[in-house]
Amino acid sequence: MATATATRRPSRWDLFTRQSDYWLTVYRRTWRGSVITSFVTPLLYVLAMGVLLGGFIEADPATLDGATTYLAFVAPGLVASHTMQLVVGEMTYPVMGMVKWQRIAFGMTATPLSPRDVVNAHLGFVVGRVMLVDAVFLAVLAPFGVFASVPGAVGAFVAQVLIGLAFAAPVYGLSAGLKDESAFALVFRLGVIPLFLFSGAFFPIGNLAPSLEWLARLTPLWHGVDLTRMLMLGTLDLPVALVHVAYLTVMAVLGYWWAGRRLERRLTS
Repeated sequence: MATATATRRPSRWDLFTRQSDYWLTVYRRTWRGSVITSFVTPLLYVLAMGVLLGGFIEADPATLDGATTYLAFVAPGLVASHTMQLVVGEMTYPVMGMVKWQRIAFGMTATPLSPRDVVNAHLGFVVGRVMLVDAVFLAVLAPFGVFASVPGAVGAFVAQVLIGLAFAAPVYGLSAGLKDESAFALVFRLGVIPLFLFSGAFFPIGNLAPSLEWLARLTPLWHGVDLTRMLMLGTLDLPVALVHVAYLTVMAVLGYWWAGRRLERRLTS
């Protein structure tokens, strides 16, 4: 008597790795278009803001969060801000393209892949992009003497992965549920640009009015900037750093849950 053999469903990891060929192909075909924004632009920011403008600013560690030069102060802010800009760019139009224009996500979920598996692989791709770009960025910064120690530089690198996930997951959720791209203008104009300018990347937020200072402290980029700066300058305050890590982790986890739900609803509606 023949017995039926139950088919074992592939694990999440198996379904994640099965998409690696697709994302490697995407990067091989598109990396040239991101060279300037990913690698050249950050270096120009460092030279313009940190070296040239910084040469006219008298550094006082008491007013620059412990930095002995303006370059040492602004470099961590540029690293964290660049991470935010990178992942927001990857999680807006590309996500909508997969759902609305190219409809690749529909084809993926016609296989054993679930919407959650699609989210996992896309976020994994973005994490890989963050690691590559920030590794180059931090290596470029090394000759400028902005790192207090090698462990601090490694810690700053790891922090960028957490910052990237804290922004990537919620923005993925937003993009997956939108019907058109008109909201992206608001994301960049009212989200990315104000965060870039007023989250402590270029000046201490203590220079803001008290109400704006507390508003800045509630933003995810300020937590990322301050965590990166403490690691790079060797001024780590462990309780404060744990608050930063907890804030960014909660944001990443909630965003990941929301992204899966939003994509599933969009693909099944």
